[in-house]
Amino acid sequence: MLASYIPILIFIVIALSLPIVGLAVGWLVRPSKPNATKLMPYECGVDPESDSRDRFSVRFYIIAILFVVFDVETIFLFPWAIIYNQLPIFLFIEMVVFLGILIVGYFYVWKKGALEWV
Repeated sequence: MLASYIPILIFIVIALSLPIVGLAVGWLVRPSKPNATKLMPYECGVDPESDSRDRFSVRFYIIAILFVVFDVETIFLFPWAIIYNQLPIFLFIEMVVFLGILIVGYFYVWKKGALEWV
């Protein structure tokens, strides 16, 4: 009975040892010469303007959430786009209603000023 678990045990040992051995070999082989330039945060070649722990405006998070909401809602259009030629009239009307609600929501958010950065 226990002999049937030996392949699973071997697989777990290999799966755990591979990353550990890889990290250990990398640590032994790589050169380690830290200096101030290497330890500085990298932001696309531009010197950082402030500390990375600064607080973000709430508007940043609102725009991020709105992006995710509208992005996820537009993903629902892909199945309709794939079967567009075979779409019955009822589903076409349903798609138009869905797009109408999406556009009304977008204009509501726009008029409220939630898409303004400053």
